[in-house]
Amino acid sequence: MYYIENEYLKVGIDAKGAELVSLYHKDHDLEYMWGADPAFWGKSSPVLFPIVGGLKDNAYTFEGKTYNLPRHGFARDYIFEVEDHWDDGISFLLRSNEDTLKVYPFEFEFRLVYELYANLLSVTYHVTNLGENDMYFSVGGHPAFAVPLEEGLTYQDYYLEFEEEENLKRWPLSSQGLILNEPEAIFEQTLIDNEWVEIETKLLPLTKELFHKDALVFKQLNSSTVTLKSDKSEHSLRFDFAGFPFLGIWAAKDADFVCIEPWCGIADSVGHSQELTEKEGINILPAGDVFERAWAVKLN
Repeated sequence: MYYIENEYLKVGIDAKGAELVSLYHKDHDLEYMWGADPAFWGKSSPVLFPIVGGLKDNAYTFEGKTYNLPRHGFARDYIFEVEDHWDDGISFLLRSNEDTLKVYPFEFEFRLVYELYANLLSVTYHVTNLGENDMYFSVGGHPAFAVPLEEGLTYQDYYLEFEEEENLKRWPLSSQGLILNEPEAIFEQTLIDNEWVEIETKLLPLTKELFHKDALVFKQLNSSTVTLKSDKSEHSLRFDFAGFPFLGIWAAKDADFVCIEPWCGIADSVGHSQELTEKEGINILPAGDVFERAWAVKLN
């Protein structure tokens, strides 16, 4: 376990998967991360690379050859090298190797940089294409935050507040974790002046039942921030996902957490050809170039 800290926060990261496991606010004496209880879900913030979500039949084709990858890729299963470590920041590195090339035929460097700025944690992904041709990949986060954040409150006391008004239509998932063809409204329509109108709102109340049909998957939201909060508490967290075109919201069945998942990429659709170059949301990185995205969480 590696730690970074400043006056406000102390953060713990495991070298396996470069996974964020602890996000502790010193003044509030509060742990904001889910404790990875294996009875529900034994992870806290797996890193998703080089795919996000599941592949149709766990397989894809590239240049006429078929490869297999598990849901969310392989980065979360590797021990990352600590490239640099300072008081309030740390940089982890994963390089392509003989094993990754068997399932993902691209040479790369994948860096995760964690940095603290007062009561804010920034997490930056750097993907470098070391090959001679275009590299196709997805990348994303899966941080799980404790709900409730403090004793005396319940899961239902919390809600997510988006920065902008949203018509919250989820893209439902099949039993194999693939994106279905049509979105569905989370909220029922309301009758206004004898017309059924779709609800636009900034608020998504949290209930355990909300996730009984798997994750809420959103495409191209208006918002670039969302806040986890309760009207019964002064403590909250604001999550910034600017630059990520997809967002997942998920919790394991009846577990006391919510994942806020920024994605540059998405699971295959049920009708996908399995051709990697045709995958929705796939990022194309030219030889020698570097891709960079960052999300941040501010604790209050």
